[in-house]
Amino acid sequence: MAQNLVLHDPESDAEAEILVSQGFNCHRLKLMAQGEPVEVLWSAPNFTEGNERQSGSGIPILFPFPGRIPHAKYTWSGKEYVLEAGDGRGNAIHGFVYNRPWQILEFEDTWAIAEFDSAEDDPTIAEHWPGSFRISARYELCPDALEMQYTIANTGNVPLPFGFGVHPYFRLPLGSGTAADCQVALPIAAEWELQDLLPTGERNSLRNADLWQAGRPFGELTLDNVYTKLITELGSGRATVRDPASGRSIHLEFDDVFRELVVYTPGHREAICIEPYTCLPGAIVYEFNNIDAGLSVLPVGDKVVARMAISVE
Repeated sequence: MAQNLVLHDPESDAEAEILVSQGFNCHRLKLMAQGEPVEVLWSAPNFTEGNERQSGSGIPILFPFPGRIPHAKYTWSGKEYVLEAGDGRGNAIHGFVYNRPWQILEFEDTWAIAEFDSAEDDPTIAEHWPGSFRISARYELCPDALEMQYTIANTGNVPLPFGFGVHPYFRLPLGSGTAADCQVALPIAAEWELQDLLPTGERNSLRNADLWQAGRPFGELTLDNVYTKLITELGSGRATVRDPASGRSIHLEFDDVFRELVVYTPGHREAICIEPYTCLPGAIVYEFNNIDAGLSVLPVGDKVVARMAISVE
């Protein structure tokens, strides 16, 4: 049964809906810009009924690996692990927590905390990933922003390899204009080369980095790309989507634990996904091929915190 949690700010009428039973996915977000409501996220019309692809709407949470693991298998500490192929190409994709129920720990009108504990909520994950983990998310709704904090803890008795990412679908346009005219500005300076949507290990500087940083029209973009060498200031980066017709903008801010941005334009052309990742997709494979893939290994008992915020103006 779908478990849908609603956060509401009675003073501003900002609102967020989170599908706890499908990965604690914030699938609807209404924020206020200059006194007017803005629907920020795109979701499939029947997403809450549970019949849609769980990674195809809202803000899926990707852990302990974001993106694809080639051929749905890898080796860690001398042991081969086999995963479920889920991308239609024979690769595993997006981890274990985006499509499983989470547990609500606390909530009030404008904030909520939930967690997924691999040992308690799905012990079969131990067959496919070394170690045990707990990931929690705290979402706080403000009139013009949603603030997100994620805490990853190693709850097992061996070091935990991981990567983490989020996959927000930003709705386009943000008013009565057209999606094609919206501008996408990204703080990127390099790109990973892909072949069949898998990294080759080659990383190239962007010749048009200045255009990306200033903003490019959505209408000229068809992407499923992985960018890196993110430009940050005071420990955080910012990506922006602007709608010139309405004068509204969406900002995605993320701290410097994230080192890649995956950018995806769905075929329906009603949204753009700007996805901060802590590592290259498939890092648990590529890290051992002399590639700086960004795989994290968390010692027993340790934890790490990642923060993001979505705001409008």
